[in-house]
Formats: sequence, C-alpha cells, structure tokens
Amino acid sequence: MSQGVPDFLPEDAHVSPATWGDLREEGRADARTPTTRSDRRGDAPSRGTRGRDPARPRRRGRAEDPPTEGAAAVDAEPDHEDVARQIVLRQLAMAPRSRAQLETKLRQRDCPEDVITRVLDRMTEVGLVDDEAYAAMLVRSQQVTKGLAKRALAHELRKKGIDKDLADAALDEVDPDQERRTARELVDKKLRSMGGLTVEVQTRRLAGMLARKGYGAGTAYSVIRDAIADAPEHLRD
Repeated sequence: MSQGVPDFLPEDAHVSPATWGDLREEGRADARTPTTRSDRRGDAPSRGTRGRDPARPRRRGRAEDPPTEGAAAVDAEPDHEDVARQIVLRQLAMAPRSRAQLETKLRQRDCPEDVITRVLDRMTEVGLVDDEAYAAMLVRSQQVTKGLAKRALAHELRKKGIDKDLADAALDEVDPDQERRTARELVDKKLRSMGGLTVEVQTRRLAGMLARKGYGAGTAYSVIRDAIADAPEHLRD
C-alpha cells in the first residue's frame, strides 16, 4: 500500500494527502463503534415473516372444508314425530298424564297438530296413554292423600282434561260409606287442634274445611255433629 495511504483504502485510490488524516480518524471511530445485533443482521426478515411475501395476507387457521354429506344430514330438518315421542316419554316418566295434558305440552313445544294426533294415537294403542286408567288412579290417590269428596274429585278430573263419560265412570267407583268415613277422620284430626273454642266456632270452621274438600252440606253437618258430641271436652260427666 502507498505510504501514507490509510490501510482501509485500496492502493490505487486517489486521495489527497490533506484528507488522509480525516479518513484515518473516521476509520478508527468506525472500528471503535460497537455494532448492534440488528446492525449485524441488517434488514433480514423477522422469524415470523422469513420466506413470506409481506404483501400476502397471513393465513389464519385451516380453510373450511367443503360440506360433506354427513354434515348436510346434521343440518337436515329434525323428525317431528320422533321429537314429539321423546317429549311424551319424558313427561310420562315423571308422572302419569292424561292425553289432554300431553297435548298441551306438545303444543307448547310447537309440535304440528297432525304430528300430535298421530303420536298420541299410537301411544294410546300401545297403552302408554290411557285416560280411563288415569282417571281411576287420580280418584283413588286424591281420596287417600287429600280426603277429597266426589264434587272436588270431579273438578280435578275436569282440570286434567278427562272426558266426562270417563270421569263419571271413575266417580261411580267412590263408595259413599268410605267417603263419610274419610270426612269423619278429617274432622277428628282437625278437632284435636281446636280445643277451647265454642261449639259454634268449631262447627263453622269444620264445615268450611269439608266444603273445600267437596263434601255436601248434609254430609258435612252430620259428621261434624257426631264428632263434636264424641269429643272428650264435650262429653257430660
């Protein structure tokens, strides 16, 4: 290299001697300046964009596959009759139901009327829906658990949508003697909590209780009179 020419210039470089000093100082300064990591790698693409056209939008996730035959089947309209059958079976699994109650439930679930008719007709054929058996069961259970008389039982059957002929047949099975015994049991139980009241007050409250359970006035006052007469607090010494 030519004498006096800085070692970072080629030998044939034509540089005036006046500028050599400045060039030497600039070269030394550059050598002393530390290079950063980004300086060393320059404008290399980042890890996430290496080898990718920056103008091309990033692909997010897999492209949706075209619908298959199975997927189309999933989106198909449900079988209304199967849906109605499942609703009926769930209702019957919880408690006995009349046909009218099941019809109401299916309408609430927006089942078509023709579907309701077909499904319940089929359920009736196989014995899962039986209003006659339901009416008889309801009469027996309400007599035992609530002590209801025929008038109140008839009201319960109407509420459940039982046909009048079927309701009458179920009510014909009510034994008048058993009905009177049930009324007496109700009165005796109530009297035990009415000690100290006058006969008039006891009679009025007991009559109201029996009336709410469907007993006629004749039966009610006859039973009440006998029960009060037999009560220990009213027995004469």
